[in-house]
Amino acid sequence: QLQLVESGGGLVQPGGSLKLSCAVSGFTTDYHAIGWFRQGPGKEREAVLCISRTARSIYYADFVKGRFTISNDNAKNTVYLQMNSLKPEDTAVYYCAASTEVDTYTPSEPDEYDYWGQGTQVTVSS
Repeated sequence: QLQLVESGGGLVQPGGSLKLSCAVSGFTTDYHAIGWFRQGPGKEREAVLCISRTARSIYYADFVKGRFTISNDNAKNTVYLQMNSLKPEDTAVYYCAASTEVDTYTPSEPDEYDYWGQGTQVTVSS
């Protein structure tokens, strides 16, 4: 069993920055990748950035390239999502998730992840 807790969401103006954290607890040796996903109002959940446990493989959604970065601190079992140059269309609930089944590549589909946090709201508005 794994537990994931997101933090760091909030209200930010367009062009601003936020750093989200995902703290992983439980059987922390079991996961192969951590992904950040988001779900905006009336939209499907989509991958933002996903990182393998070793950090050797990172999946980037096209819409975040050059603006968002992902990093992990395995000693703290925490994965971070740094978001810069935020836009109103980035408004969504952001979730982190752990994949324990896929270990040959960094998964990017929600159904490839089997543990989820509760989500944190990010609102980009002036």
